[in-house]
Amino acid sequence: MNSGANPERVRIDIEARDSYHIMWLAGVRQLDLTQHCMKVFADSDRHRVDPKRRVQTLHLPTDRPPVAWYLCALPFPWDWSRNAHLAFEYAPGERWEGDATVRGLGVRLTNARPITGWGEHSIPRDAPRRTGRLYRTCRNWQFAWWLRAHRTIPDAPPWAPRRIEGDAEQLPLL
Repeated sequence: MNSGANPERVRIDIEARDSYHIMWLAGVRQLDLTQHCMKVFADSDRHRVDPKRRVQTLHLPTDRPPVAWYLCALPFPWDWSRNAHLAFEYAPGERWEGDATVRGLGVRLTNARPITGWGEHSIPRDAPRRTGRLYRTCRNWQFAWWLRAHRTIPDAPPWAPRRIEGDAEQLPLL
């Protein structure tokens, strides 16, 4: 029997062992290094993740994979040191299982591998905003600088609409 699942699609199984207030997954295609948090990834593919579910599985399209995917989860009650982050990329045939940057969020990847080795040291010493605490300590911004140095990724245009998989284009209110 054929399940209809593409064997080369990326599958991400998430097990939340802590309570999370916010959880999101972005397929990173562009960077806006003038921003931090989610906005640094500019016009990215957004995939629905439910922070209230303890266990969930997502199947990510790979017909035009992004440069990387980035999973972020903020705990409830919020505590910066317990924020969970995992960057990963398409890698057909590979499997990985482990925790995101914290022990409260378990992840299993199929046809993908984590991207490691990034952190505050990834930010160039002369980067604008490096001395600002909100930027320097933002793990998303740290990973964006790592991408800038290690992958080919374009800068976002000055304004780009945001997309969420399965939704119509989301336009900001002016």
